[in-house]
Amino acid sequence: MTTALLVIDAQASFLHRPFYRPDDVPAWLAAQNALIAGCRDAGVPIVRVYHVDGPHDAANPFAEESGHVRPFDGLADFDADATFVKHRHSALVGTGLDVWLTQQGVRRLIVSGIRTEQCCETTTRHASDLGWQVDYALDATLTFDMVQPDGQPLTAPQIKARTATVLQGRFAQVCSAAQALARLPAFETA
Repeated sequence: MTTALLVIDAQASFLHRPFYRPDDVPAWLAAQNALIAGCRDAGVPIVRVYHVDGPHDAANPFAEESGHVRPFDGLADFDADATFVKHRHSALVGTGLDVWLTQQGVRRLIVSGIRTEQCCETTTRHASDLGWQVDYALDATLTFDMVQPDGQPLTAPQIKARTATVLQGRFAQVCSAAQALARLPAFETA
């Protein structure tokens, strides 16, 4: 296989953060689950990445002790071809993911998961710099509204537009989940 799907931080931890809003979750889950199903049907390896950090106690939703470092509610059930735990924004820092991808002969990554502008974008930039081709499936990423340093709101759609703008043509091919799946045959026979 020359392609792998990365499902980054699609974990229940986010349901327990003060910024969590469910508004965009149904659309994200539809795209994310379609991407998982399409990759599984095509025999493309699916990599699950969890984020774990902070104090090791049950009150921290990103601590394993919380019980929230598990698949996001509503995420399609799948057997991951590999699972990695990260402690940094990039899934390629200190996890061994880069070694696994190289051993599998992967040349192209499809990036999906939570959060659009943080771990998904950071992993994309890092992967591009290391030589992987990246399809950034924008609709299969989820983020939440933020507040800018000047106090002005920055909506999730604005964040996604900004991420698409800075990644496109520089670090990735920004596309939809459907477009990433449509490109599979070309990559898998190359």
